[in-house]
Amino acid sequence: MRIITGIAKNKPLKSLEGDSVRPTTSRVKEAVFSAIQFDILGRSVLDLFAGTGQMGLEAMSRGAGSCVFVDESRMAADVIRRNIKSTGLTGNTRVVVGTAEDYIRRCGQKFDLVFIDPPYNMNIINDVLGLLERSLGDDAIVVCEHPSGVCLRDSVAGIGLYKVYKYGITSISIYKKGGA
Repeated sequence: MRIITGIAKNKPLKSLEGDSVRPTTSRVKEAVFSAIQFDILGRSVLDLFAGTGQMGLEAMSRGAGSCVFVDESRMAADVIRRNIKSTGLTGNTRVVVGTAEDYIRRCGQKFDLVFIDPPYNMNIINDVLGLLERSLGDDAIVVCEHPSGVCLRDSVAGIGLYKVYKYGITSISIYKKGGA
């Protein structure tokens, strides 16, 4: 696992051992960033269920202005901190240990780009999407990674489903504020 492009191009990323983290595959990550490549520069990013932090770090490498990484695992948060340091992307990043739902309810900050990638067995993306409305900037984009068999809402919390991409057992649903 590595950063694909930008100022930290080819920097390797560490991951937790075992099955507790399911990092986004390189193929899916490349597809996501191809789809949003013109919507990253200067954006404030929220990486929920961050795991290794690779999605937020990829955005930072490509010019995002800031990133908050949220994961409920202290071990994952330690890995994210190590990855932030090893990539040199230390400016304007913050790691929060806690649940995505609790963070969204209390953060009081607006984000322009949100990544949601919970463990597949949690099946909570629709619930998390429903909490986001107060946390989204005017032209926000929300990227959700989920099992292909899971159906997400067409619109929720002021955002509308823009595009769905399928990669075998994985789907990426991209929402935009104000709809398509």
